[in-house]
Amino acid sequence: MARGVLEDVQVNIPFRMLAGEGYLSRFLENGLHPEIGFDAIALDETPDRVFREVAAAFRDNGRRVTCHAPFLDLSAGSPDPAVRRLTRMRFEQTLRAVAWFQPLTVVCHTGWDHRRYLELREAWLEESLGLWRWFARSLRNAGARVMLENVYEGSPEELLGCCAPLRDLGAGVCLDTGHLSAFGESPLEHWLDVLMQDIGQLHLHDNRGEQDEHLAPGRGVVDFPLLFERLLAGKTERPVITLEPHREEALRQGIDYLETIWPWTARDDSH
Repeated sequence: MARGVLEDVQVNIPFRMLAGEGYLSRFLENGLHPEIGFDAIALDETPDRVFREVAAAFRDNGRRVTCHAPFLDLSAGSPDPAVRRLTRMRFEQTLRAVAWFQPLTVVCHTGWDHRRYLELREAWLEESLGLWRWFARSLRNAGARVMLENVYEGSPEELLGCCAPLRDLGAGVCLDTGHLSAFGESPLEHWLDVLMQDIGQLHLHDNRGEQDEHLAPGRGVVDFPLLFERLLAGKTERPVITLEPHREEALRQGIDYLETIWPWTARDDSH
């Protein structure tokens, strides 16, 4: 694979694929920087020894690491106290796991879905912020930043409501291009206008505007040249950037496309 873009990006990979399906050696052999995804099974069943060994392999080979917290069936602002307790428990487990990896960032889904919670917006947000303040502070104390990712948010203002109150704790936005295209209800330009100050990370993948297909960048309708142009004009520091291919060929396709439009020629020392 071409080295230029690969030096600048993270590549997502579920932890269980690293630990049990041979992907750790492939990441190391190809010089990939991982964004490691933890799900409930990985958090429940993985001994600390395995976390330690995988983390040491990346650290000893000079790899940058970011992480992704679990998200399925979790809701930080749920009106059900049992769901909130489960969500906090999973994040407590996440803190235990990421302590071994010393990541730059930990990406989290907010759990907000206006189709379910719209009439409960204020109460949902208040409950959610209690958990995010605790988690953001815990990560900051560990040298990492929490990044809140858009999923079902229809507008950037919905995401800003969670992120803005956490700025003093180092929280930022992970702008997911595929989710914005499939689920967002306003154009990319508006998301950038509203969130530019808070964007600390990007998840890059593509689709045709109807489903979360996780196509390679350049294979769908997302305007990546516009995204990069606006980021260069609006930010002094490049965000952490993660590719999210769900198939191996999508990684190669995405790298080939990004090499033709990539605006950064060298990796920031901070990344």
